[in-house]
Amino acid sequence: MKNKYIQAIEEAQERKDSLEFKIGDQVDVHQRILEGQKERIQIFSGTVISRRGEGLRESFTVRRLVQGEGVERVFPIHSPKIAKVEVKRTGRVRRAKLYYLRKRVGKATRLRERSGKATESANGDGKKRASAPVEAAAK
Repeated sequence: MKNKYIQAIEEAQERKDSLEFKIGDQVDVHQRILEGQKERIQIFSGTVISRRGEGLRESFTVRRLVQGEGVERVFPIHSPKIAKVEVKRTGRVRRAKLYYLRKRVGKATRLRERSGKATESANGDGKKRASAPVEAAAK
């Protein structure tokens, strides 16, 4: 059980917009970088291989390959330096931590796509459509 004073301070520091991503997702992490007086956004793209901690101490690890070398970076979820986390692709995994990807190279690091609840159209226009039996029943 947390101390009520610590809990009040942590709630004030927590991020208001929740970051919705899971382990195995390919994400773009938009991070604010301060260079002198100017602030810019730097993007780190990769696969989320772990998520750990709870509350204000929660963090996640993103892994990518740069010129054949694996690069991992740990980001605190509630950091004000993180502008946003954009999910590019969802991965279907059966593990909480994907550390086994460290031993893999190239196409072996790919994960299967997680399927959504609604089916997408065959031409891939991105619009969600109901399945065929539901449309037939409506007619």
